[in-house]
Amino acid sequence: MKSDMTNRSLSSQVIMGGIAIAFGIVFLLDNLDIWDFHHAIHFWPTILIIIGLVKIWDSSTPSGYLMGGALASVGVLMILHRLGYIYFSVRTMWPLFLIGVGGFIIFKALARRNRADIVPELKAGESDDSVVDITAILGGFDRRIVTQDFRGGEITAFMGGCELDMRDSSIKGEAVINVFAVFGGISIKVPRDWTVILHGTPIMGGFEEKTNSPPDNSKRLIVKGHAIMGGVEVRN
Repeated sequence: MKSDMTNRSLSSQVIMGGIAIAFGIVFLLDNLDIWDFHHAIHFWPTILIIIGLVKIWDSSTPSGYLMGGALASVGVLMILHRLGYIYFSVRTMWPLFLIGVGGFIIFKALARRNRADIVPELKAGESDDSVVDITAILGGFDRRIVTQDFRGGEITAFMGGCELDMRDSSIKGEAVINVFAVFGGISIKVPRDWTVILHGTPIMGGFEEKTNSPPDNSKRLIVKGHAIMGGVEVRN
């Protein structure tokens, strides 16, 4: 399991590094007047496709796959519009965004209800704090976790912010949180006896750790993922 997560994280970093090299080559060719980059700038929605695919690759939850698929789909539609195959106007099609947000909220609600049906000790409408699945789109999300058996999860902030307070929680061994911040920020507060390990990839963004070093590493929290023009902070 740990080996699979490590391989996926390494693969996504290799992909993002390759993309950065490709963009550097394109800009260099433009500066040397070998290739006119102004024609290629019209295909900027390719960035949305790349972000969506990276999100799908790094995700381990249905909501993460849905979020990545939505970003990639919008990028594909915009590219097809620029190629003249279909008509896609943001002014005309913006209500699709509201439909998508509404569908996503319903999907998350049904997923929580199904989880309550599977886990007997949970009541309908309640969530198991041991595993988090948080998504903030154009808004903020603030949550406090008090479980004594935190097992990890996934946090996504797209043009929004997420704050997770786990200072009253505990870990039995090791837990992994997969983060994905795009034009947004994620803040995680952890107890002082947790050892935090960052395996993040910032792209015009940043990862920052402001925690104390505990005397032992019996409780380890691994934070991995991407911060694309956004930030991820872990502190006590």
